[in-house]
Amino acid sequence: MKIAFFDAKDYDITSFTRCGEEGIRFKFYETKLDEDTVGLAKGFDGVCVFVNDRVNAAVVDRLYEYGVRIVALRCAGYNNVDLERCFGKIHVVHVPAYSPYAVAEHTMALLLTSVRRIHKAYNRTKDFNFSLNGLTGFDLHGKTVGVVGTGKIGRVFIDICRGFGMRVVAYDKYPSGEGNIEYVPLDALLRESDVISLHCPLTEETHHLIGREAFTKMKKGAILLNTSRGALIDAEALLDAIKQRIVGAACLDVYEEESDIFFRDFSGHIVEDDVLARLISMPNVIVTSHQAFLTEEALANIAETTVHNLTAFRDGDLPENELCYRCGKIEDCKKSRRQRCF
Repeated sequence: MKIAFFDAKDYDITSFTRCGEEGIRFKFYETKLDEDTVGLAKGFDGVCVFVNDRVNAAVVDRLYEYGVRIVALRCAGYNNVDLERCFGKIHVVHVPAYSPYAVAEHTMALLLTSVRRIHKAYNRTKDFNFSLNGLTGFDLHGKTVGVVGTGKIGRVFIDICRGFGMRVVAYDKYPSGEGNIEYVPLDALLRESDVISLHCPLTEETHHLIGREAFTKMKKGAILLNTSRGALIDAEALLDAIKQRIVGAACLDVYEEESDIFFRDFSGHIVEDDVLARLISMPNVIVTSHQAFLTEEALANIAETTVHNLTAFRDGDLPENELCYRCGKIEDCKKSRRQRCF
């Protein structure tokens, strides 16, 4: 089985090479998959893609024309794949949980860095400036954190917050029965929370979930965390909310228009995205470049699960992590039908 591997980074090549499987051969391409690069997939049985590859209708049609029959996402999210267009043509699999601890721990790292001004102190002491002026933070103990999305990552983050003595409230359209979680309506969460952390997938319903209306309902000075998907937040509305002192701080590992920026080195270049440039310039904003998943354990899990998905498809088995458009229950359809999507 020959797989065209797009948007390959050094750490991808290392982890997938370690997880070698007889009969699965990867060709690593540094470029992302889109309408301009899809020709590289000609002659391959499948493609392996990441969050910023674009598998839209035009790309799906070309892949199908080339004989590609499987798209293997090496991530949990699948909003960049046109599943409707894939239905009946190309099977799609993903990695639903590579390391919830990696993402949840990175979220807490961002929060602690922000509230205790670690990044500012680091920069000061590099210049031998040991003044404490302007570095006053606040205790997390006793504060209320609102967690939007209580899947595996959200629940791990809740456990971490409880370890700090924080009160946890949560919102999820499909509440989890695990963990004795206090669920509240989204408006109540926005109103009560000192810290708001997003851990939900990007869908039509959650696009700009945190927008201008949501910001008007937030507690003044709240801290906003997003290590999920960039478009959960209206970035321009966030800028306005920061300037109006509604948002006290924002910690972002993802960004709405990140696909042409993140995972690349633009130092020494002028970044043309004015919204991102203004966000980064804000003293109360921390941006990391979609690195929450990036741990040795997570990379190993991603490689192992992706290879398992591919071998199951190759051998005619039911891929455990197939995404199916058949009935609208994207991740659950196969579980009830006990067979492939088509």
